[in-house]
Amino acid sequence: MSIDRKLEAAASQISAARADGAKPIVASFFDEPTNSASYVVSDPATGRAAIIDSVLHYDPAAGRTDPAPAEAVIAHIRAHDLTVDWLLETHVHADHLSAAPFLQRQLGGKLAIGRAITRVQDVFGKLFNAGTEFARDGSDFDRLFDDGDRFAIGDLEARVLHVPGHTPADVAFIIGDAAFVGDTLFMPDYGTARADFPGGDVRELYRSIRRLLRLPDETRVFLCHDYKAPGRETFVWETTIGQQRIGNVHVHEGVDEDTFAAMRTARDTTLGTPQLMLPAIQINMRAGRLPEPEDNGKRYLRIPLDSL
Repeated sequence: MSIDRKLEAAASQISAARADGAKPIVASFFDEPTNSASYVVSDPATGRAAIIDSVLHYDPAAGRTDPAPAEAVIAHIRAHDLTVDWLLETHVHADHLSAAPFLQRQLGGKLAIGRAITRVQDVFGKLFNAGTEFARDGSDFDRLFDDGDRFAIGDLEARVLHVPGHTPADVAFIIGDAAFVGDTLFMPDYGTARADFPGGDVRELYRSIRRLLRLPDETRVFLCHDYKAPGRETFVWETTIGQQRIGNVHVHEGVDEDTFAAMRTARDTTLGTPQLMLPAIQINMRAGRLPEPEDNGKRYLRIPLDSL
């Protein structure tokens, strides 16, 4: 299927969902230490739910994890008597650890990500010298999604769009009238995600964003991060496709691929490595699973020196 036909299919899906009254309930959880937003998406008719881009705290100075953000999600699930069918990751995060395994033990559900996770696992498996015991086939996850895949959250139909560029494995989840776009777009006044991580591609990012901007204007857009643009005092992580198309400072209508690529490439050269990148990717490429304890009963992370 051509890209244009895939775009039309995604737009038709949202229009049909709206006509059927299929509108998910979205609860958001913003973690200010990592500037990350997580979501519980539920079907009001059945109480079935998905958790998207969950967060586990990690203190790099002390080497300690803390499930507090995930416990807030669990409290919400139980307070609203929801049943978790899915734990969804839009990509392998470089700025926080995933809490998906912790949540799965408490709440159940299938853990899923885009199929291109195998490319990320290959690159970073070598960086961390993970050895043959680390399978680079995505088998740490319960399901690998392909572009255009559909799945259900109760009576809600969800669709997967492969939106590479920030990483090779980024996907967006279109659920009813809502789009969960991971690290592609930020708030319109802040712009777009970086594309200089291993496997990133600035031109792929542009095309992925243009694909998303073909969705209907009314589509609610839920972001993975907010960093507060200069002059804005509050964190915000929800917008619409229409607002992005008109007002995104990096990629609004009229910005062509060459202009975007030049801007994004220049901007990326000014950005430092995320503070939690090495622990986060090391864990998240394994579906959020912590390393196995060694012979003294303790778990250890690896920090490759002079490699990035």
